Amino acid sequence: MENLSRRNFLKVLGAAGAVTAGIASCAKQEHGTAPDGEIPTDKMTYRDNPTTGDHVSILGFGMMRLPSVDGRSAREGDEEIDQEMVNRLVDTAIAHGVNYFDTSPAYCRGKSEHATGIALSRYPRDKYYIATKLSNFARETWNREASIAMYQNSLRELQVDYIDYMLLHAVGMGGGMEEFESRYINNGILNFLVEERKAGRIRNLGFSYHGDIRVFDYLLSRHDEYKWDFVQIQLNYLDWKYAKQINPSNTDAEYLYGELEKRGIPAIIMEPLLGGRLSNVPSTIVARLKQREPERSVASWAFRFAGSKPGVLTVLSGMTRMEHLEDNLRTYCPLDPLTDDDFHFLQNVATQMMEWQTIPCNDCKYCMPCPYGIDIPSILLHYNKCLNEGNISEDATDENFRRARRAFLVGYDRSVPKLRQASHCIGCNRCSPHCPQRINIPNELHRIDAYVERLKQNAD
Repeated sequence: MENLSRRNFLKVLGAAGAVTAGIASCAKQEHGTAPDGEIPTDKMTYRDNPTTGDHVSILGFGMMRLPSVDGRSAREGDEEIDQEMVNRLVDTAIAHGVNYFDTSPAYCRGKSEHATGIALSRYPRDKYYIATKLSNFARETWNREASIAMYQNSLRELQVDYIDYMLLHAVGMGGGMEEFESRYINNGILNFLVEERKAGRIRNLGFSYHGDIRVFDYLLSRHDEYKWDFVQIQLNYLDWKYAKQINPSNTDAEYLYGELEKRGIPAIIMEPLLGGRLSNVPSTIVARLKQREPERSVASWAFRFAGSKPGVLTVLSGMTRMEHLEDNLRTYCPLDPLTDDDFHFLQNVATQMMEWQTIPCNDCKYCMPCPYGIDIPSILLHYNKCLNEGNISEDATDENFRRARRAFLVGYDRSVPKLRQASHCIGCNRCSPHCPQRINIPNELHRIDAYVERLKQNAD
């Protein structure tokens, strides 16, 4: 494969112009342009859970980015969740065969479970599987009483008397093994959840994994004792082989999936789009994907990759807008699994993408709020966007890159208010311990701020 330096990036974009001429509209949406036409209501692909026999839709609805009344994701700003729109999304999903809905007490500023409960309670209980989590991140919730209260509150908010899929939330994140033991072992909460499963109030027990591989390996080593019904992992065509290269604290999805597969534990997939980054890929990558399959959206390639693994039970997608849901339904009604040739093609695409070292921010907003008002995700995502588009360079002699620098500065001020920009970071590091991707956020903010200052000094 031809290597592309950042210096030559804009030249390649120009050469790809003939290919990308018809795809401008694709870049306007996160998922790209989906094929037109009616979506079948009886073609959803399903996978069977070997533990309980659950017949689970390969597309799972992640209730993490529910729409707010101002049209944005409820993870952004302070607007209320648009319950009417949530209901419409759930109705469309169920009508097309989606039956797995994933939420958490931590999602949408603590309001996701309530909105999810309202939307799903309009249906018979056997029409859907509900997944939620024991999201006891804060130290004041590590004690047994507070954790049990959180679990019981989830049952109330969701308006159910049992949970289909219960997760220990984000094990391995933050303090690694020590924090995991404080959240779930020392307080007896894991044993409590096992007993709840025996009592039938939890039908499947598992965990979602981020970060410290020692925690993942430890929990799998105790599989004979805890009998995990499923495990939720981050898997996509970039993280398959490059997660650790992107961030040394991460673990390649190939390893995570392989460890589950050899134990017969179903995998539930999160971050199939890497927080949207695999639907907003560089234009040269868009050109390659469109050359191969002109009618498919950019996002559909990532969803097909995640869903093609036989040990995958469902693939989660946080869908704020109806077009996101419709695009995913087209991908999974039914799933057209990747061929071996498709798989190798995407691995080649991933290798090419690794030439542009973006910051591995998934826009999860776990780093927020910043006590000093800095809009951390917007800063990192603007940097990534400009890097993908070729609008970043240290070369002051090339006119194309001088234009690119000006574009970076103008876009920065538009994307991030000046009082919320990286220059206001004091390095308190309140943010980094909460980042699932283990980004050293103050270092990145200081690097971006230094870059912005150089751009201002060199701008025409």
